[in-house]
Amino acid sequence: MKRLSKLMMVCIMAAVMMLPVSCQKENNAPNIPDTPIIPDTPIFPDGVLPGSFSVSATQQVHFSQGNLQYQASTNTWRFAEHQYDYVGTQTADDYGYYGGNVSGSDNHSISSTYNGWIDLFGWGTGSNPTLSSNIDGYYGTFVDWGCNAISNGGNTSNQWRTLTQAEWEYLIYDRTDASSKLGTGNINGVGGLIILPDSWTLPSECSFTSGFATDNPNNYPDWTHNSYTLAQWAQMEAAGAVFLPAAGGRNGTNVYHVGRNGNYWSSTSDDESYAAYFMYFSSYNLSAVGYGSRYCGSSVRPVLDN
Repeated sequence: MKRLSKLMMVCIMAAVMMLPVSCQKENNAPNIPDTPIIPDTPIFPDGVLPGSFSVSATQQVHFSQGNLQYQASTNTWRFAEHQYDYVGTQTADDYGYYGGNVSGSDNHSISSTYNGWIDLFGWGTGSNPTLSSNIDGYYGTFVDWGCNAISNGGNTSNQWRTLTQAEWEYLIYDRTDASSKLGTGNINGVGGLIILPDSWTLPSECSFTSGFATDNPNNYPDWTHNSYTLAQWAQMEAAGAVFLPAAGGRNGTNVYHVGRNGNYWSSTSDDESYAAYFMYFSSYNLSAVGYGSRYCGSSVRPVLDN
């Protein structure tokens, strides 16, 4: 019986070896995993807007969800809850301009112990945000505000940064179809600058007209070139649009042109004149290469590299 079993095994093995080659598994067949491999995708922190914006021929960025704000009494940094939020002031300037929509806060009250929020900063004051001296020499070294942990922006230091002057210039003037992706307007009455992302599809219930309002002899602000309700802006934002509010400026504790002008710092200095560059706009015009004294308080809108 054992001899018969052995004989049967030999016959079976011989039969297997005589099978056509096409029935055997090739050694070089690919090893396909049970779970498909998904390519790495960027993981962004909280506070990032969806649109991608070219700031050079090789670099895209995402903007933060709102302007940068600081509370001295708790040493807390945060982004504004909405793109159209800004602190401003409740003290009218010489032209009668004032405003802001952050309750209980006023840039006029800037100090190292202030328990409200501020959002107009001297140039490069990431390590000393309440510096309000009007002496340029106190602002000699640029410290990026993004070096700080931003509570609703990932809460980790050195995640965010400030655009350079060259990057503002490329965004405003040099990227593909740049002029058609800029326009002034208002969101629920708050005036500012609208910037569309590189890839853009207009929401079906919204409209957008590039450009600026027609100047008038008295140079009063006119933010009616584009107008959005909060619901309409939510659709625009979801499609990638950015809004920079006209939050004014500050000199010492004097806040001016709130609701009339927007001034947004770059990280670039002009050492010869001891000034620094910023992006400036009103409802009638725009400049990506403005520059002025470093002690002037201006808005900061951080970005994240794509």
